[in-house]
Amino acid sequence: MTFQINKYQVIKKAIPYELANFIFNYFMLKRQAVSWMYDNNVIYDTGMFGTWKDEQVPNTYSHYADMVMETLMMKVLPRMEKETGLRLLPTYSYARIYKNGDILKRHKDRPSCEISTTLNLGGDPWAIFIDGSGSDNVIDEYENIHKPNAPKGTKVLLDVGDMLVYSGCELEHWREPFEGDVCGQVFLHYNHADGQFASKNIFDGRPMLGVPKVNFG
Repeated sequence: MTFQINKYQVIKKAIPYELANFIFNYFMLKRQAVSWMYDNNVIYDTGMFGTWKDEQVPNTYSHYADMVMETLMMKVLPRMEKETGLRLLPTYSYARIYKNGDILKRHKDRPSCEISTTLNLGGDPWAIFIDGSGSDNVIDEYENIHKPNAPKGTKVLLDVGDMLVYSGCELEHWREPFEGDVCGQVFLHYNHADGQFASKNIFDGRPMLGVPKVNFG
């Protein structure tokens, strides 16, 4: 299997175009509605309905554990297990609508993202780069400082409905400044069911899918 050799793999048409387009339009409408409700003090930006306070990509609408995205995470799980050859446990989903000028800095993911995906929902195309060497080149992620001789990585451009599967904790990945208007992506994260993180990170420490990340004591 390609994933087992390279630790990343593109799955073409992971979900049908029609489904990806439906989810994209749903999330665009949600961004608009939530923005209006925040501006008019109907609800407050606690992150429950999504936020513009994501430190990784500031001022861009993002949502941890949107229920549609969590459902999608379970829908593609059988395909994920088939392509990776691993038994997987879901941890969490995270969706963003990127805007012009956004950048995703070079980084590796936290343990809950042991096996990760980025799935293109729609909007303007935006390539992701992935360094398959597994090397450590990041000096300061938030200042986007990395070693000058860092590999340039492999450029991956996904069509709507395509999904890149990768070892998020092992492979550095990033995106260069976005030149389009909007781009909808959802990240679906899993742990290896027989790996070191499985018991601790099931549902990313939550009691179940679909609920926000809070201190459950």
